[in-house]
Amino acid sequence: MSDPAVPPVRLRADVLAVPAYRQGQAPTKPGFKLSSNENPFAPLPGVLEAIAGRGEVNRYAAAAMPELRAGIAGEFGVTLDHVHLAAGSVAILFQLVHAAAAAGDEYLHAWPSFEAYPSLGLASGAVSVGVPLAAGARHDFDAMADAITERTRVILLCTPNNPTGPVIRADEFARFMARVPADTLVVLDEAYREFVTDPEAVRGERVLRDHPNLVVLRTFSKAYGLAGLRIGYGVGDPAILAAAASVAIPLGVTGIAESAALASLEPAARAALGERVAAIVERREALVAGLRALGLEIPEAQGNFVWIPEAGSAAASGTDGISSVAALAADFAEAGTLVRPFPGAGVRVSVGEAESVPAVLAIVRGHLAR
Repeated sequence: MSDPAVPPVRLRADVLAVPAYRQGQAPTKPGFKLSSNENPFAPLPGVLEAIAGRGEVNRYAAAAMPELRAGIAGEFGVTLDHVHLAAGSVAILFQLVHAAAAAGDEYLHAWPSFEAYPSLGLASGAVSVGVPLAAGARHDFDAMADAITERTRVILLCTPNNPTGPVIRADEFARFMARVPADTLVVLDEAYREFVTDPEAVRGERVLRDHPNLVVLRTFSKAYGLAGLRIGYGVGDPAILAAAASVAIPLGVTGIAESAALASLEPAARAALGERVAAIVERREALVAGLRALGLEIPEAQGNFVWIPEAGSAAASGTDGISSVAALAADFAEAGTLVRPFPGAGVRVSVGEAESVPAVLAIVRGHLAR
């Protein structure tokens, strides 16, 4: 067997230097999978029926999927050409960076944020510029604005920020956009939008018309529970989305995913979605309250996950965090529950089944008692 770390052919050094995105692992013994921000509920009503009824898997999905795009466009008050579909919103992130940032150009994002961000520019040779989060694990917009240069082509804004949880407020978004050059693409990544309860949070549908350089991303993977089918969308200027489509892998969205997404937008499915989101939010709040009662400084949580910071990180004051990310992750794994560790920063815990909340609190309590 050849050593996988030493490729047998000549490959780009900059590609080899960046680790590939790591998917959250599944438990190998009884416990909970809280490592991938997945929805713990079964598919929405009508989704399984829609999937089962999609018998023509020997055929490609409908060209451009006009019915699904029309449903999304109606929610944003735009026309069909303002909506772009792909195999998850992460695929559109790759497309937009690839379309806007060439070799030597830069794209900007907060850090830590979505783990895929640093690798988005590898295909085109663009350089990732991560700006450290401010206190409270929030975007540092002053520092981000100061980091914009002549080479900045794309700015990625994750709200709620994955993995730390806080949203971007509408007022700070407006102030930041006033400092962004009008010809610089800004991407508002709202993958967890449905779980947001903060009335001050920026809403993509409310600000899109004010900024021609803005693209809003959403997904069916999280709240809608279609992670395994891979379908997300972007809404923005048609010319920007056409450029994204030009660098996309053709035929990335399957007909099965299209049918599931359409079924998810039906009124009955929307009602069930609201109930499920409310249940997840309730569990999230219970988890945050329980962790804070243990003496941990947990930042605002507005997604379907909670961030446990390491002491001394941007989200923890002094010793109000865990002392070792690796040790806490190991304790979770030993108990059969997997979470997402970020070395040197913190641990992200997805909000899962109702039974997982007391289990998480018990594991953390035991860890802190050592």
